[in-house]
Amino acid sequence: MEGKILIIGAGGQIGSELTFKLREIYGKDQVVASDINYSNVTLVNSGTFEILDAQDYQAIQICCEKHNIKTVYLMAAMLSATGEKYPNKAWDLNTESLFHVLNLAKAKLIDKIFWPSSIAVFGPTTPKENTPQYTIMEPTTVYGITKQVGERWCEYYNQKYNVDVRSIRYPGIISWKTLPGGGTTDYAVEIYHEALKSNSYECFLSKNTNLPMLFMDDAIKATIDIMQAKPETIKIRSSYNLAGISFTPQEIAESIKKQLLEFTITYKPDFRQAIANSWPGSINDSEARKDWNWKHSFDLDAITKEMLDNLK
Repeated sequence: MEGKILIIGAGGQIGSELTFKLREIYGKDQVVASDINYSNVTLVNSGTFEILDAQDYQAIQICCEKHNIKTVYLMAAMLSATGEKYPNKAWDLNTESLFHVLNLAKAKLIDKIFWPSSIAVFGPTTPKENTPQYTIMEPTTVYGITKQVGERWCEYYNQKYNVDVRSIRYPGIISWKTLPGGGTTDYAVEIYHEALKSNSYECFLSKNTNLPMLFMDDAIKATIDIMQAKPETIKIRSSYNLAGISFTPQEIAESIKKQLLEFTITYKPDFRQAIANSWPGSINDSEARKDWNWKHSFDLDAITKEMLDNLK
């Protein structure tokens, strides 16, 4: 592999697991993790770590030169629920950081970028079921707006400057290793923690809110798969639809009850319900399956088993 890998925002839910997986594949000396603080101690101690502000172009450039970085995974972002509380900060972080990395590639200082988009790019006018790759996108959250703008810039930099940038639209991500980070799909992680702690959960979404989800292992696999694919197979340079399975809070509760018979769930929708209502219920990801052979491994019961076994 030419040059090293830099992960910006490595302390986050996806970033941390991605760092460990990439170190497993390429060796820990080949992967530099970075974040704005040392709070993820396990990550900091697992290999080379730099304090890095995703909004500081010069700092990123210096880090890339110092470590001979050729591939950047930009995982730093303010997520949907938090972004609604701090719209300006979310806009600044999510767009500036992307420009910095795209411009490093345009200047030929790095060769390859991964930037995650999200199902938040879709909005209330998007077809709800089996949402196609190319469709109406009128996001109503700041997070969704930043991701839609980001997709357009990724495609623009690829077409105009031949920047090798790759992206997938993550659905909700479920993981037992890290706590959720301010997203609307966080209930699907919290519910397992609460099931084991108190055998009950009060859900902030209504019981029939169907949302696309993916187990973390599948999300990491997709991320690495698209980055390892030959450039000519990556036909879409905005962002690929990605789906695993879709389910409702009621369905996840039923899945948990198969293992924890006494488990109960109640529903008290809050401001996140409106965000969830604006998103698709299921995603068509046939382009990703066709172009770079994407496929998921975990269904709902498999996710529940993994979550409960590991959180115990």
